[in-house]
Amino acid sequence: MKNRFQSVLACACLWPIALFAQKPWSAPRTTEGKPDLQGIWTNITITPLERPRDLGDKAFFTEQEALQYEKQVREQNNADRRDGGTQADLGRAYNDFWYDRGTKVVGNRRTSLITDPPDGKIPALTPEAQKRQADRAAGARGHQFDGPENRALTERCLVWPTAGPPMLPSFYNNNYQIVQSPGYVTILVEMVHDVRVIPTDGSPHLPSNIRLWFGDSRGHWEGDTLVVETTNFTDKNSFRGSDENFTRTGPDTILYEFTVNDSTAFTKPWTAQIPMTKMQGPIIEYACHEGNYAMSGMLAGARADEKK
Repeated sequence: MKNRFQSVLACACLWPIALFAQKPWSAPRTTEGKPDLQGIWTNITITPLERPRDLGDKAFFTEQEALQYEKQVREQNNADRRDGGTQADLGRAYNDFWYDRGTKVVGNRRTSLITDPPDGKIPALTPEAQKRQADRAAGARGHQFDGPENRALTERCLVWPTAGPPMLPSFYNNNYQIVQSPGYVTILVEMVHDVRVIPTDGSPHLPSNIRLWFGDSRGHWEGDTLVVETTNFTDKNSFRGSDENFTRTGPDTILYEFTVNDSTAFTKPWTAQIPMTKMQGPIIEYACHEGNYAMSGMLAGARADEKK
């Protein structure tokens, strides 16, 4: 009798657990039935793109190692420090208030955003790409301040690595707003207020002679993943992402993965993963624009040096 009572009691206790067991999470859908990626997201993290040299072949931190690394990076990045002398202090001209680099490594504690190759490093440039790079550097040497066109694209507020592809985290403004409509996915990038419009209607790429700052993107859906292929890059960008995957992995998360597959630049393809987390908006306008007074100040400084 005792054994029978215990069995009945065990069944009674387990029944509500089975009844209310949570169903596996599935991505919400738009009115067109596509996975819903909409919202404002951030890819902020202090995990570096490439694995630091001193970590060797260590692909993941332990929990304690991650905490120590986060502490070390916060101390190194502290722009309010006053050690190192005048030049170091000048290099930290922005105080720490203006930066928003984040304070945490990615959730899986990977030591680099690059997942392939296994060493966590960007592969070597091809001989052709090395020559292009050397020729560009030689042509610029001594002419860095001749005019605005000689300055970096970031200084001219034309292109920033956060815009993509690939979309890489930076030292601030790591926020994106994704909006979907029939046949399109649009990404507003906070940094330099760029907008990527990605057709998903099956339309072909632009003719190969048309080259764009962010390339020509075309997207399609594979299950719950938006797959974006980008071609037609201008040669003024340092490196280019060919394929991107956006997968909604939870109510507040997207996994962003990109593969750079440019045989004219790198000796082999390479892949990175960056988690994106939902955040409260709105995104405030970033008022960087070509012709900003910092540019005129730099060029005026160069003219003053020439007169000396």
